[in-house]
Amino acid sequence: MKIYKCLASIAVVALSLASLVACGGDNAADEEKPDSLSFWYYEEDDAGQTQAWKRAAEAFEKDTGVKIDFERKSFTQIAQNGSQFLNSDEAPDLMESNRGNGSAGVLSTMGLLTNLDEYVSQYGWDKKVTGADAAVAKYDENGIMDGDTWYGMTSYAEFQRVYYNKDFFAKYNLDIPTTYEEFINVCQKFVDAGITPIAADAQEYGVMWLWWQLVSKNADSKFIDNWQLYKGDVDWNSKILTDSVDTINDWLDKGYISRNATGMKAEDTTQAFIKGEYPIYQTGTWNQGRFAKQITSFDWDAAVLPESNYAVGCAGNLLVIPERSHHKDLSAKFIDYVLSEDVQNFLGNAGGIPVAADISKITDEKSKAMIEEYSSFAKDGKLSFYPDYAASNLTDAVPAAFQELVNKTMSPSQVLQDIHEKYDTGVEDMGVKND
Repeated sequence: MKIYKCLASIAVVALSLASLVACGGDNAADEEKPDSLSFWYYEEDDAGQTQAWKRAAEAFEKDTGVKIDFERKSFTQIAQNGSQFLNSDEAPDLMESNRGNGSAGVLSTMGLLTNLDEYVSQYGWDKKVTGADAAVAKYDENGIMDGDTWYGMTSYAEFQRVYYNKDFFAKYNLDIPTTYEEFINVCQKFVDAGITPIAADAQEYGVMWLWWQLVSKNADSKFIDNWQLYKGDVDWNSKILTDSVDTINDWLDKGYISRNATGMKAEDTTQAFIKGEYPIYQTGTWNQGRFAKQITSFDWDAAVLPESNYAVGCAGNLLVIPERSHHKDLSAKFIDYVLSEDVQNFLGNAGGIPVAADISKITDEKSKAMIEEYSSFAKDGKLSFYPDYAASNLTDAVPAAFQELVNKTMSPSQVLQDIHEKYDTGVEDMGVKND
C-alpha cells in the first residue's frame, strides 16, 4: 500500500459532512479564564451522552466558575456551513466530531485538530480509554485510525442493536428471535398478518445500517481490515457483500421493509417505533436513553442481530479541541470531568455506554445488558465500525445508492457497483492508494 497526499481532497472535505470541527483563536499559552466555553454538539438532548456532558458541566462550573455554553447543531447544518466556520473566529472552544478516517482522520491531516497527547499524559486518559475504544481517537500521519497521536477523546461507546416491541410480539404470539432463522420467520409472520415488521428509513442511514449489519453478520477480520484500514483490496465479488445487498432487496420485495422508506428520515422511524407502530427497529444505542424516557405504552428489549460475527459500532463521537481554540487547557479540563467516575457511572444509568465506569454501579438493568453486550464484542475486537468511515464521500453515497434500491431504480448488482466506484473514488481522495 502506498500512501500519498492529495491536496484536492482538502477542498472536498472542508465542505463535507465529516468536517465537523471549527477553529479560531489564541494559543493555549495565552489563555485567559473566560466566563464560558462554547460547546457544539449534535446528539439528541435525551441521549445518555448529552445528559452526561451536562452533568459534567454542572460540576465543572461549580469548581472552576466557567460555564459550558451548549449549542446544539446537526450534521446537515454543519455540513452546509462548514466552509464558513472552519478557521473562523466564530468557532466553538470544544466540539463533538464524528470519528473515522473520513472525518476526524482527514481533519487531523489538515491541521484542524489539537494534538491531545500532552493532555492524555497529564490526565491519564489512556488508562481509562483503551483498546478498541482508543482506536477511533488516535490517527497516524495519514489520518488512518488506530494511529499514534490522540486527536480526540471519546466519552462513550455506541453500536447498532435490534429493538423489539415486546407487546407487539406478545399480541401475535411470537417470541423475540434468538437465531437469524427465527428473525426471518417472525418477519414473515408479521407480513402474513399485514404488518411491516422493520422500521427503516432510506432518506438517511437506516437501510445502510441494516445492510452493514448483514455484512457484519458474516464478515471476518480480513474483510474489516481491508475495508476500514486499507490493509488489502476489498473483494467486491465476495458473498459477504453480494449476499448482503441481495438480502436487503429480498426484504423489500417481501415487505419486511416498506418501499415507503424512501420518504422517511431517521427521526420518522424513531418516532414511529416510540409510538408503537413497528415491532422491530434497528438503530444506534444513542436512542436507548430516549426509549427509556419516552416509551411508556409498551415494554421493549434489544440485542445485536442474531448470529452476527461483528457488531456495527465503536467508541462514540469524539470530543475535539480545534487547533486554534481560544481555551485549550480549560477545554481539556472539561473533557477530564466527562471521563470522571461520577459522570461515567451516571452515563451508564442514563442509557449510554460509558468507557470508564464502575460497572457495579450501573443499576439500570436494560443499560447494564447493553453495556455487557457491547463489551462482549469490543473485548474480542469484533466491532465493524460504520461503512462510511473509510472515506468522507461515503456518508452520502452509500445511503443514496440504497435509496435507489428502495425506489427500484437500481438492481442489487448496480447498487454494489455504485458503492464500489464511490469507495474507490473516496479512498483516492482521502490520500490512500492500494498498489
